[in-house]
Amino acid sequence: MNSDKEMNSMSTISNRNLWSGLLFGIGFVAFIDEAVFHQLLHWHHFYDKSTTNIGLVSDGFFHAFSWFATVWALFMVADLRRRKAWQPTKWTGGGLLGAGGFQLYDGTVQHKLMGLHQIRYNVEILPYDLAWNIIGFIMVLIGIKLVVRKHSPSS
Repeated sequence: MNSDKEMNSMSTISNRNLWSGLLFGIGFVAFIDEAVFHQLLHWHHFYDKSTTNIGLVSDGFFHAFSWFATVWALFMVADLRRRKAWQPTKWTGGGLLGAGGFQLYDGTVQHKLMGLHQIRYNVEILPYDLAWNIIGFIMVLIGIKLVVRKHSPSS
């Protein structure tokens, strides 16, 4: 039977894998959003209630946030791997939770409640909103399934 100290250590390792995955998922999906929808397609900026220059500055801060989260998560992975404590399934589940959670937050809070920006302008927005939020919801569901399933020490 495991001692309390061993149980706390296993819980800490599991939490670090989850948090690293969450941060990576948030950072990665934020990077994809910023690179594809802001820079390549020019559909919107992070903040569209002002001038284009303000929108570009807001995109810069958003881009910096996404890379900070991604790099921080990868430092956590490196530490977990060094300790031989990385759990790829738990981490992937956390990543999907982070990515899907961020996408749902963006699609509901930032797009609709705060009105910072829309996915796209001058088109019928409903199909875009549905696709954006349904994809986020699916990622969250798969992430939950991966996080709560039983894990062997190496998964």
